[in-house]
Amino acid sequence: MLRKLATGLCVVALGLGVAVAAHADDSPAAAQDERPPVPQNDSFYTPPSPLPDVPAGDVLRSREVTLYAEPFRVFPAPVKAHQVIYRSTSATGAPNAVSGTVIVPPTPWIGPGPRPVMAYALGTQGLGDQCAPSYQLRVGTEIEIAFLVQAMVKGWAVALTDYEGLGTPGTHTYATGVSSGRALLDVARAATRLPGAGIDPAAPIGVFGYSQGGQAAASAGEQHAGYAPELNVRGTATGGVPSDLNLVARSNNGGIGFGLVLGAAVGLSAAYPELGLDQALNAEGKKLAERVANACVAEMVVAAPFRRLNDFTTTPDVIDQPKWQKRLAENRLGTVKPSAPVYLYHGTIDELIPYSGAKELKARYCAVGTNLEWHSIPLGEHVLTVSVWGTNALNWLGDRFAGKPTKNSCAG
Repeated sequence: MLRKLATGLCVVALGLGVAVAAHADDSPAAAQDERPPVPQNDSFYTPPSPLPDVPAGDVLRSREVTLYAEPFRVFPAPVKAHQVIYRSTSATGAPNAVSGTVIVPPTPWIGPGPRPVMAYALGTQGLGDQCAPSYQLRVGTEIEIAFLVQAMVKGWAVALTDYEGLGTPGTHTYATGVSSGRALLDVARAATRLPGAGIDPAAPIGVFGYSQGGQAAASAGEQHAGYAPELNVRGTATGGVPSDLNLVARSNNGGIGFGLVLGAAVGLSAAYPELGLDQALNAEGKKLAERVANACVAEMVVAAPFRRLNDFTTTPDVIDQPKWQKRLAENRLGTVKPSAPVYLYHGTIDELIPYSGAKELKARYCAVGTNLEWHSIPLGEHVLTVSVWGTNALNWLGDRFAGKPTKNSCAG
């Protein structure tokens, strides 16, 4: 059955350009089939109001959906998939609602113990609601489908978060590790509480993510003990982690990835309203910020290459202000010992997230006593690194599910 899914994957593997082109619903393929409405036009994504007073991770709404592995929607994925709206918690501690997807493969789990769950944090999708993974999986444009297939072939269930404000109303809190880590832990909770999914509450959980997903995964690993201690988290596999947002901003300000810097500023200001980015932007900046806030990743990256944040603000060096530095510090990773082992990898020539930041994160993790396996990927730039090494990270989670011993790079 999963061979059909793998067949569809071949189409996606032809390149990011195919998926991105198909995402704009004006392709010939889009005209030939009935696609679900984008989240902005789908009432499912609007959470109950007022929000029910229920524990974090409780499912507020769910529906069964059909997923596709390719943009032409020829091969329905032979899996049981549920879209969910679930209760989570914002970066400031307020209850919120987040959307996501829980996927269970058709084959029964034959390993020891209950079926494992991979809590998957996807890399940057964009800030527009139409970029939400739960939607892209239904129209066949989710570019990280390869790792989902690998997990399901192993018999694992997968729980994916859309993150706060991506799909659901409000601005996506892009680059805010605190909220994204909580959203990831809560979608794992939701998977174990979803009626009909058949997932045991004691199921082993593996946390997985790269880039923005790496930030979310690492943050989830650090918050697990204090936020969701009942989850049976066995390990966190994370790569390309933007662990220090100050460093990432300095590296990309004036570079080809500047659109991501502005996206992060928009996301952080949504998470922490006192930052007031909108009040600091000039007319051109407000126009560009609005564009970025409604764009998917391909458009974000090319929104304003080689520009600088000061070009778009009325006050220079906005993020150096104490209120910004306070919130950036709250999202700096590596100062808390994760409760489960961590697998960390990074490319040595990553053009978006500096390798130096990964080495500093490794040092901080070792300093707090983390059980850490570290891998430096020679000549690995940002996308190439996950392409060639992501499967190793995923297989490392399989070893944690199997109870195999870890290799601690901090020892000795």
